[in-house]
This record gives sequence, structure tokens and C-alpha cells, in this order.
Amino acid sequence: MNLTLRVPLNASPEQNASLQALQAAFAKVCNALAPTVQQTKVWNRVALHHLMYHSLRQRFPEMGSQMVCNAIYSVSRTSRMLFQSPQSPFNLTRLAGKPLPLLRFADTCPVYFDRHTLSVKSGQLSMYTLDGRIRFALALQPADEANFNEKKLLEIVLSRRVDGVFELSFLFSDEQDNAAPAVTGSADVPEYVMVEEVA
Repeated sequence: MNLTLRVPLNASPEQNASLQALQAAFAKVCNALAPTVQQTKVWNRVALHHLMYHSLRQRFPEMGSQMVCNAIYSVSRTSRMLFQSPQSPFNLTRLAGKPLPLLRFADTCPVYFDRHTLSVKSGQLSMYTLDGRIRFALALQPADEANFNEKKLLEIVLSRRVDGVFELSFLFSDEQDNAAPAVTGSADVPEYVMVEEVA
């Protein structure tokens, strides 16, 4: 069973600016990758990594290797949701051989992290930004702390709420396998993605 823990970040104006800059830079990497998905119809994470990792690292050296990997994951995940979900209006069978639409990620898109780019230890959170690591004090309940110690952490996502507050979502699983989280639920297009159909 999966469990999501949401933690709002009490960010200073400077930290808020760093997180916004990271979000915009992450979107740029995703948007640099999206045309490859459209042209090749490849969105498998591993295949996409082999196709694009080195060119993205050269083009966006400020992002760091692991954040480029996380952007590849983000595009792969979104593409799976839009092109493979049976309910999606952009499912491959519905497209019936037409060209894939082009995905465009807004500057407000979620940023995916992993254990290399974000860590939680003794009530302190340390996360990667373009300006170096920034730290936050986390006021976790004992049950939440136990999740970090006892459950498998599948996904870490930074997003900006409607009220402008940045929030981290931690997705935990009781399972011990290493599978990526399944993309399920609504096939609605996420509000941070614009889908440009090809005429």
C-alpha cells in the first residue's frame, strides 16, 4: 500500500526565489526533451536516458547530472500517463497513427528529486537548487519519521500550491521491490502541461 506525506516548506524570500528558479530550469530541461518523445515515440525512461542524457548534460550543465535524470523521469512519467492511459484523449490507439502531440511543461511544473538531490536526517531537510543546497527544519510527527525509516521511498516531488507555498510530497510503499510507482488514476492532462496537437 502506498502512502503520501505532504510537507509545506517554510521558505524565506531568498529560498522561495531559489525554488522558483529551479522549477523554471527543470521545465526547460523537460521542454528540451519533449520534441524527442514526439519525434521518436520513445518515452521509456531507460531508452530516453540513453538517447538524450549526454546532450542534455552538455546543454544544461548548471542542472547537474542527477537533476537531468530526474527531468527524464518526469517526461517519461507524463508521457506514459498521456499516451498509454486508456482514458487519455491522447492514448496511442485514439491517435490512430497520427503524429504524437508535443508536450510543453510550464515553469510551474513539479520538480522530481531522489536520494542524491534531497535528504532528510534528524529533522533537517537538505535539497539541491541551482544556488547550492538549501536546508529546512522539518517538524515531523513520530509516525512520519517512522515512514522514512521503515518504508520504501518511491518518489519525492516539489510543487507550488495555488497560494504560492512550496510543498514536498513523499510517496512511500510498504513493498520491498524497486519498481517505479505506477501512473494511475485520472487521465486528465496535468495543469502544468500544454499539449500541442499536430494538424
